[in-house]
Amino acid sequence: MTKRFPSLPALAGALSLLAIAAGLSVTGSSAEEAQLVPPPAVDEAPGAALETAVLAGGCFWGMQGVFQHVEGVTGAVSGYAGGDAATARYETVSGGGTGHAEAVRITYDPHRISYGRILQIYFSVAHDPTQLNRQGPDVGPQYRSAIFPADAEQARVAKAYVEQLDRAGVFDARIATRIEPGHAFYPAEDYHQDYLTLHPTSPYIAINDLPKVEALQRLFPESYRADPVLVSAQTN
Repeated sequence: MTKRFPSLPALAGALSLLAIAAGLSVTGSSAEEAQLVPPPAVDEAPGAALETAVLAGGCFWGMQGVFQHVEGVTGAVSGYAGGDAATARYETVSGGGTGHAEAVRITYDPHRISYGRILQIYFSVAHDPTQLNRQGPDVGPQYRSAIFPADAEQARVAKAYVEQLDRAGVFDARIATRIEPGHAFYPAEDYHQDYLTLHPTSPYIAINDLPKVEALQRLFPESYRADPVLVSAQTN
């Protein structure tokens, strides 16, 4: 299923745009509810250089937008993971049969933020990990909740964290997040990059994604950065 603007009444979209124009906070009821989850009991030891994490959880616009506002993150790129290079194109992935998920590759400084902290933000504000093959208005396996670990250590930390959260009954339902090692990441087309920052008045962004950034600031104030790390700024 191709991602479209959410099926909201025209009035709701108009009200969202008016609220943004007036400088008001938009917390649309269709946005996933943020929930602060406990930090992981098991985390990765910091390495000497920058590291990457690849995460999927619904539309990559919102996932990228959240992590671009996280301290210690030096870059976040929207793309595809889980399938082959030949099918890593938006029109093909949107069909739902490629094995790809819309994902984000997060580059971070492990001495400023840990892999476990990134996962805590992922489970708390970036998406709802209990939804199977969907997020909000977007339905299909390309919108699944998935972690694509870079190595065995990341896989170990992710698996332990999912088990920890499930044992504690943090969510009302079991976590649907899949851990899928051994997959390459393919950057998405240019027009998908920095989408949240470039299109803040889009009804889709206003209803589904801006509340996630607001939740990041509210629940993780020490990890929030006001100025996002944009792909366009790194390529110019």
